[in-house]
Amino acid sequence: MGVGQNPARHYLKVSIDMARPFAIDPRLEDNYNNMARRPDAPALIQQWAERSADCRKNADATLDCAYGSGERERIDIFRCGSKDAALLVYLHGGYWQRGDKSIYSFIAPAFNAAGVDVAIVGYPLCPQVSMSDIVGRTRDALAWLYRNAKSLGICADRINLCGHSAGGHLTAMALTTAWPDHGDALPADLIKSGIPLSGLYLLEPLLHTTIADALHLTADEVQQLSPCYSKPATAAPLLAIVGGAESDEFFRQTAELINAWSRPDLQTDRFVEPDVDHFDLVDRLATANSEIFRRVIDWLR
Repeated sequence: MGVGQNPARHYLKVSIDMARPFAIDPRLEDNYNNMARRPDAPALIQQWAERSADCRKNADATLDCAYGSGERERIDIFRCGSKDAALLVYLHGGYWQRGDKSIYSFIAPAFNAAGVDVAIVGYPLCPQVSMSDIVGRTRDALAWLYRNAKSLGICADRINLCGHSAGGHLTAMALTTAWPDHGDALPADLIKSGIPLSGLYLLEPLLHTTIADALHLTADEVQQLSPCYSKPATAAPLLAIVGGAESDEFFRQTAELINAWSRPDLQTDRFVEPDVDHFDLVDRLATANSEIFRRVIDWLR
């Protein structure tokens, strides 16, 4: 992101001049268009960006670590100061087309105070890249964290992955990764636990919303990039979280993932954070006295 740019502006709707291959379904549009459901969302995201800028001033942090050659292929590391601490890797939302890692530094302080290191991952956005590209870049980021953990002062053997909305989708896709096939010397259990928050696990419904305009999804991508149609590659436990005030579709998406991934050797759990919508869920994650925070802390391996 260029100097002087406002990170919150990356949440503005991406405008795409194209003919939609599918008609808009009003019910699905209402269920998935979270910005329309929350008119004050831009102001809230601006507050997150300001809080995050303040957090970075005094944190034990290493910022803008490059895991790839792209401008947005950067990671911010926030250390708690404890040796061999669990690492929470966070993937932001924005429907794969909005957002910036710098908005989410405010998540780190509560976890750092609880003895957890935090890594916040940036990634390129649609339509400049495809969703397949984004999935690949986030896998590259996780492999880079594992390989460079010692020099970063974090623990390679305690990587836990958490993501919100589109980041929840990317979290689930990372759990389907056969890591030894992704790169030399990567362990099969690179990710010790997965914690998606109000994620998207079936992509087909999005084709009938304006959200799909910037995604340019192919039929193959809809199939291959829907976590419900894949299987987890390890037995890393899954805690799927959803906000209690989310739309029906987000509840359905979470239920479908739990049903698709249930197997005897895989611990799966669902938690509903009461009374919060798609955006307030992130605030609760960053709040040490919230139930979601306590659940996440207990889930870390």
